[in-house]
Amino acid sequence: MKIGIDTFGCNAGISGVGVYLKQILKRIPPSGALFELFGWEYDRYMFKEAAEKNIEFVGRCKISGETSNLLWHILKYPRFARERGYDVCFFPAAHRRLPNKSPCPTIGTVHDMAAYWGTRRTREHLGALLRFVLPDSLRRLDRIIAVSSWVKQELIDLARVKESRIDVVPNGVDHEAYFPRPANDESVLRIKPFTFARPYILYAARLEHPLKNHIGLIRAFEIFKQRTKLPYRLVFAGSNSKGTKKIKERAHASPCVSDIFFTGPFPSESLPELVAGADMVVIPSFYEGFGQGAIEAMASGVPVACARAASLPETANHSALYFDPYDSEDMADRMVSLVTDEELTRRCRESGLEHAKNFSWERSVERTLRIIQESL
Repeated sequence: MKIGIDTFGCNAGISGVGVYLKQILKRIPPSGALFELFGWEYDRYMFKEAAEKNIEFVGRCKISGETSNLLWHILKYPRFARERGYDVCFFPAAHRRLPNKSPCPTIGTVHDMAAYWGTRRTREHLGALLRFVLPDSLRRLDRIIAVSSWVKQELIDLARVKESRIDVVPNGVDHEAYFPRPANDESVLRIKPFTFARPYILYAARLEHPLKNHIGLIRAFEIFKQRTKLPYRLVFAGSNSKGTKKIKERAHASPCVSDIFFTGPFPSESLPELVAGADMVVIPSFYEGFGQGAIEAMASGVPVACARAASLPETANHSALYFDPYDSEDMADRMVSLVTDEELTRRCRESGLEHAKNFSWERSVERTLRIIQESL
């Protein structure tokens, strides 16, 4: 049995989808199945966990760019898969890259349907070609893995995929990386290559406007600072994306600009320590397909305030404080509560730690590999 795994759309292993693929590759058990990766040539070095298992990597699509890569999947993938002799092919970023036809059974993981969120104006940066071809390509998959029930329902409503072909398999948490650190009174947290002054509020996400709602959080932080007069800082950890300029311009115009810090792309191996050192994690996104940051913060013993939007209430359940993402006053109210109400903060920490135990990469990968094998 030969299984092809598509690494296109996984952002060289540094995005949430890239981490998802790495977690799968780390946990592929010894078996009679032969796994093979294919993607951009530079991905060969990014997915080093695969190399340790002697999984072959095949570089394809020499022309860079999302449009050319989408066309490669439509026009050239079928012949490529036939020549490689795949018995089944797995697409970890099926919401970004998919073929229209395949000579073998196909399984794809859909992490979100953000290409269809918002108005036409806010959709422009998500790619017209993707929105045009994605629904038909999704319907051609033999099985679809949705990371939440919210995404499953969107697949049914937006792409008209049959419910019987969709399996909900939530993401996991790496509990060896995300766990509570001992509390201390350090005023400075040193995480190479940065030094963070404490206390700080954290939002770890790519700088994408308006989807991730960084500007709404900046407004809420200003209200929070005005009300509390406390020396908190706001840390944005994430790489630049569409709309970054607007986010940074708004931050530079803020009266709290000296307390707003952008890390840029943050080393994934250091992120757990940054999360654990925060006084709270705030997730103001208008749309999330799963809410990985909320679960990782909870596993680290950090209280979470997040938007009452998309999949976040499903993922965080009763262990977070919720706010209206369109209302910065409401967002600020929750932030103020988490620094002034010690009993509430304690309950959030304890509830979050208990809730995070429900999420395991081992269980997630086991179910994913079982679905891939069943598709044969």
